[in-house]
Formats: sequence, structure tokens, C-alpha cells
Amino acid sequence: MVDDWRKDRVGAALRGENPTVLRRLTAGFAVIGDVQFLPGYSVLLVDEPGVQQLSDLPRAKRLSFLSDMDQLGEAVERACRHLDPAFRRVNLEILGNKDPFLHAHVWPRFEWEPADVVGAPVWLYPRARWSDERFRLGSRHDVLREAISSELVRLRA
Repeated sequence: MVDDWRKDRVGAALRGENPTVLRRLTAGFAVIGDVQFLPGYSVLLVDEPGVQQLSDLPRAKRLSFLSDMDQLGEAVERACRHLDPAFRRVNLEILGNKDPFLHAHVWPRFEWEPADVVGAPVWLYPRARWSDERFRLGSRHDVLREAISSELVRLRA
């Protein structure tokens, strides 16, 4: 099945089978989000299967993960600012309420967002946005993928 990698996103990234991977970082993988209702949404996946929360990592690796999160956030910020003049900011979150592996969300925010959610957490967007085919990651996001990936390369040089 094409989406089998979704059942083990970290393992699939380690095996080179996760198609959302943008770049390998120091303590994880930068991936582009499955949904793109906020274009540029990305996620940092930990590179150790079984790690569920930041405190499961040794201190040095925790700091590397947080540094990777910072770099991915800045790469998304730079790419989105370049591609959309209505870009406002980036929100960074480590939640861990749904998926049982350590990951950090990187949400770009834009001036064109609906007034009722523009200043609220992205999780308050209507549930339909999360499953609407119009926002599903696809080839139309290749320019965005390349822009974020290129910014990661620049930041890590």
C-alpha cells in the first residue's frame, strides 16, 4: 500500500521510504506536512524509534533536536517570506498528544488567514481543513518543498 510509511514515519524516514522527508538533520528529519492549508507546514521527526518525548533523549541529543527545530523553523520562515508577501510568522510546537513519537510542528502563519483563526492556535481550524483534498500534499507543493530544503542547506552550511 502506498501510504504504509505513515504507520511508521520515523522508521520509514530512517529507511529512506518516507516521501515527505526534506532533509536529514542532526537529531531528526525535516519533513513537509501531509496537509498544506498553511503552505509550508513542516514537522521535525526524531531519528530514534521509540522516543516519545523530549525528556527521553540524553541532554546533548535534546539540545540537538531543539537546534534542528530552530533551523527548520527559520528555513520555513525564509521560504514562506520569499514565496508569499502575506507571511506573518512561524509557530513552533512540541505537543505529542496524538502521535506516539517525538516531533515538532512548524506552522507558518499568514495575513490572509480567516479572521476567526488568524490569532488562534492552528488546532482551532475547522476539522474539514485537515482532510480536504485541496490541501493534501502533492506535486503542486514541489516549489515550496525545494524552497524549504534549500534554506535548510543554507542554514546548515
